Amino acid sequence: MEQLTELEIAVFQLRMGFGHADRCVDWAVERLRLDQEGDDLEIVLLASARGRDEALPLAEVIIERHRGVERPADQFLAGKCIVELRAAYLAGRESVSSLDAIFTRLYPALGYPDWLVMLSRNCEYAMDVADFELPFEDEFRYIATLWAQAESLAAFEREYGRETSNRHDVMRG
Repeated sequence: MEQLTELEIAVFQLRMGFGHADRCVDWAVERLRLDQEGDDLEIVLLASARGRDEALPLAEVIIERHRGVERPADQFLAGKCIVELRAAYLAGRESVSSLDAIFTRLYPALGYPDWLVMLSRNCEYAMDVADFELPFEDEFRYIATLWAQAESLAAFEREYGRETSNRHDVMRG
């Protein structure tokens, strides 16, 4: 199954409340356009789904069938989302405020992972304190760069250094 990770990220975003069903539908339409998995009824149905309530269960069935117990961890999918979110932020499609709403959902949903502490905190603070903009952007770049290169949660964790994250703070004089 080609591009399954792309569908998994879209489903993760839907489950977390900040994704769009159209992304799942577009994924299915593209599979059909390329004549990939054209005999898969769920992909055909997903291509014509309307809204979250139709798209999410179909996409979950497709992922379960092709991944089974090999599904990526939610933290891995969140990391890949962060790569996308940073690109959207740099392009002006996301703001500190919109990112704060996303990180506020992700952080507890993922069980408060250590790697998300400073990013979430700095984003929240940057909404009200201009001095936190640069530390937020530094941490966002650091985390997104690591996730862009990581092929798994374990690979990310091998590279991540909390000490580096801790340096992305407002310097005290």
